[in-house]
Amino acid sequence: MKLVYVDNNATTQVDASVLEEMLPYFREYYGNPSSLHTFGRQVAGKIDISRERVADLLGASASEIVFTSCGTESNNNAIHSSLEANPQKKHVVITKVEHPAVLNLCRYFGKNGYEVTELRVDENGMLDQNELRESIRENTAIVSIMFANNETGIIFPIEEIGKIVKEKGVLFHCDAVQAIGKIPINLRNSYIDLLSLSGHKLHASKGIGVLYIRKGVRVNPLIIGGHQESNRRSGTENVPAIIGLGKACELAKESLEDYQKRVKGLRDTLEHGIKASISNVKINGEKSSRLPNTSNIAFEYVEGEAILLLLDMAGIAASSGSACTTGSTEPSHVLQAMGAPPSQSRGAIRFSLSRYNSDDEIRYILEKLPPIIKKLQDLSPVFEDSQLST
Repeated sequence: MKLVYVDNNATTQVDASVLEEMLPYFREYYGNPSSLHTFGRQVAGKIDISRERVADLLGASASEIVFTSCGTESNNNAIHSSLEANPQKKHVVITKVEHPAVLNLCRYFGKNGYEVTELRVDENGMLDQNELRESIRENTAIVSIMFANNETGIIFPIEEIGKIVKEKGVLFHCDAVQAIGKIPINLRNSYIDLLSLSGHKLHASKGIGVLYIRKGVRVNPLIIGGHQESNRRSGTENVPAIIGLGKACELAKESLEDYQKRVKGLRDTLEHGIKASISNVKINGEKSSRLPNTSNIAFEYVEGEAILLLLDMAGIAASSGSACTTGSTEPSHVLQAMGAPPSQSRGAIRFSLSRYNSDDEIRYILEKLPPIIKKLQDLSPVFEDSQLST
């Protein structure tokens, strides 16, 4: 059976050259980078190179890069420590479509003495910039808005948003976990104060992330202990993962132009083929600017979990949304915020591609998916009723 992996927004395959660069740091160069002897110094030097590689991809300075364990930690660090650094400010602004790492954290603060404003989005997944402007107050500590949505791929106009936030004199954090390596980002010329990324979303390993902290921005560390990461994140560094992330960022920058063109072509072929062969489908966020690799498609009157099960039996790995909400029986909070009716949101599937996907794999999906949807629609009394009513 052919195997096709199109769940790259959940995690990506580690690039072979990334793994090759990591391997020596498990056995040959195993020193603690905080040690002063040769074993430590040679590892610390390689971490410095990785920090430069990450900064180069982001258009930042190496001193602004802090290594963490993942995107969730980076998001928590940015928001939690910003609030702690500004104890007199008790208000936070986010959107209703944030990743759970931001949404649930801020809702936690909302139950513990803070006020949280969750900005609405329209049917195209876009927020109202006037609502954003009006929501920022004198006691607003931080505004946290994602660069691109992990479920739909919709890209927010971050520079316009950032300008509004900075005009109000408030810290601006951006969860860019899904955007890094897929679209160009230059932090040197942006309004972003804090930015999160995760290595396993761009062909590095799991267990490594980054928090970008713009020079001059004051945040308190979330993890306190030793002096690692210039006193901004304590704990012995995950050396192999850091080195792998540096290599992955170097590769991402080299391949970015080709990625945007080729992967977008695969996504568009997939979407056109689905619309041509399946009735009652909607591409969520189709009218908005989206990541080149992400397609969120609602198949009406069928259950997403049933689609995923049959796709898996055909060797195709996709998802119904964020991997961090797997197991939830509730429809996607993102699609609900966009006003999607249950007949669509419950049957929404996310196909997220990578540079490893091929034309042949897209053809295979287009061969297997239509009969799966037809089978499920034929079994659905709701679909049958909808056909009779038309």
